[in-house]
Amino acid sequence: MEKLHDAFAHRLREAMARAGYEPRPAVLEREFNQRYWGRPMTLHGVRRWLQGETLPTQTKLLTLAEWLGVEPQTLRFGEEVTKAVRARRKAWDEGIGYQEREIFELFLKLPVPSRNVAREVIVALARANALLPLAGSR
Repeated sequence: MEKLHDAFAHRLREAMARAGYEPRPAVLEREFNQRYWGRPMTLHGVRRWLQGETLPTQTKLLTLAEWLGVEPQTLRFGEEVTKAVRARRKAWDEGIGYQEREIFELFLKLPVPSRNVAREVIVALARANALLPLAGSR
């Protein structure tokens, strides 16, 4: 866990420096609180981010990323993860056409019980076409 926190702190300090800000708690506190509409962060709280002791909540991370001009997932997880996400998204986008997108959108609009029925139909079709092992044979 410490390694993740330390890596985030490093990325936060680098992002601040690239954006032209000195990576110091007083600077981070002032600039963050000017942009965040929730409860203000304390000097001690932002120092803990910079030292790798804690991680910001998702809403605070979004504020930091917007202020510093980086993608939230890059700030939180690093460029390697962001590249992997982009590659998966690109493969997904290139692999489906208009009709499939329309079906997915309709599926997401269905109430949960209807989604479960649709899922069972798809699983049955996948098993019938040998795309999934038969139930109980796992």
